[in-house]
Amino acid sequence: MAGRLFIPPLDLARLLPDLCQDAPLITAANLSPRRPVSHIRLEGGIARLSPVFWGLTPPWLTVLDHAPHCARAESLESRRMFREAFAARRSLVPVGGVYVWKPQPRFKQPFLITRVDRGPLLLAGVWCRYHTSLSEHADSMALITVPTGSLLAPLSDRLPALIAADDAACWLDPQTPLPTAKALLRPAPGELLGAFPVSRRVNDPKNQDPACAHPTGPMLRWSDQEI
Repeated sequence: MAGRLFIPPLDLARLLPDLCQDAPLITAANLSPRRPVSHIRLEGGIARLSPVFWGLTPPWLTVLDHAPHCARAESLESRRMFREAFAARRSLVPVGGVYVWKPQPRFKQPFLITRVDRGPLLLAGVWCRYHTSLSEHADSMALITVPTGSLLAPLSDRLPALIAADDAACWLDPQTPLPTAKALLRPAPGELLGAFPVSRRVNDPKNQDPACAHPTGPMLRWSDQEI
């Protein structure tokens, strides 16, 4: 599951040359759910970067604490919470990595999962909007998770689905057939991702200093025998 995100400055113009950045990327060393985050969505046929609340809050949701920050890919079409958003409002969340916690005998060791080349990741999401007045609205988002590949399974059984930059337009387009969009929600190739242990400072979401994302051990890659 994705409980925290690492979002450093990212060169999104190089990754997605046609992206319109109406607002600067929200960066954070240790971003927790129910906070603003930047996502990319299609507006008028143009991919735009804009802020959104991390925790899906459809108009009928009465308790904000019940807003899910993640959605399982397997249940997108069967659950009322996600069905309409998956069909019409898909988005991407650009990040540098995702924090997970590996159980240990006395504590949980945090790891940061990143690309092995430390490049940006595009996480699949769904979003919704509700109007708070005739002229004002609020947007919110949930990440979509898939089963974890064999290398990283000891760290977490699920991770956010990754969308390749070449597939971004297909994912964002509401005209894309749902079977085609759903086919993009699969575990990342084993050689793409790695993970390294980080300081337990990341356990407290109040800690936002760069040390949260600094490696405290070597990166674990697909060729490693065990974690």
